[in-house]
Formats: sequence, structure tokens, C-alpha cells
Amino acid sequence: MKKTLLLLSTLALLSACDKAPQAPKPAPPSVQASLVPETLPTDKWVGKWIGVEGLHLTVSKDDSIGRGHYLLTMQYGLDADAAGTFKGQAGEDGILFNRPDGPQVLRAGNGAATGLKWLADKKDCLVVNTGEGYCRE
Repeated sequence: MKKTLLLLSTLALLSACDKAPQAPKPAPPSVQASLVPETLPTDKWVGKWIGVEGLHLTVSKDDSIGRGHYLLTMQYGLDADAAGTFKGQAGEDGILFNRPDGPQVLRAGNGAATGLKWLADKKDCLVVNTGEGYCRE
């Protein structure tokens, strides 16, 4: 009985030694990398957007600063001084930016969300506030 037990133990040890070493498992991607998409949803907003009565918005990436940063060139009011280029940054709700009338958030919406009857039937729009929106044709 002891011989059988010794023989089985020896065979188990030898079979374990015959196995080729396994390659180490690759490290799992970091949690942060898996949570941040390669392309931000706000990157799809780059381009020209049209408002009403001559209002317009152009969104461009600000690659000099880095990912998620934008330049917003806009005529946001009827007066000549209601225009400019503003630096924006992607946030949870859209693109956050500051202009002379205070901090703003540019959000995705539709024509109805702009509150402007001339844009009401549009599907692809960006809205700053009710009464200020820009849509793609």
C-alpha cells in the first residue's frame, strides 16, 4: 500500500513538472482607459451649425490643448458685440464654455429644444438656452 501511494505521489510530481510554463497573463486594461471612449460624443459636433436671423456656430477641435477641448466661433445675438470665439471643454452634459453673458453649456438636442419655431422640424441641433440653438441642414 505504501509503495502504491509512493508511486502515485511520484507520478503526480513528475506530471506537474512536464507541463510547459505558461506565459504570464496580460495585465487588464486600466479602469480609466475602459471608461473613456476613443472618440468623445462631442467630437461629432465639429463643423458648422446654423441658427436663425444670421446666428451661427462653428465647432472646431482645439488640438493645441488636447483631447476634449474645442473652439466655438459664434454669432449668438443680433448685435455685433454678441459674437466671438470661445474656448470650450467637453463635460458630462456637453461642451462647457464662458462668454460675456456668463458660463454656458452647449448641449445636443432637436429643433423643438431650441424653442425657435423656424428650427422646430430639425432633428440634429445644439442648444445653449431656450431661444438659442443651432442646427445642421
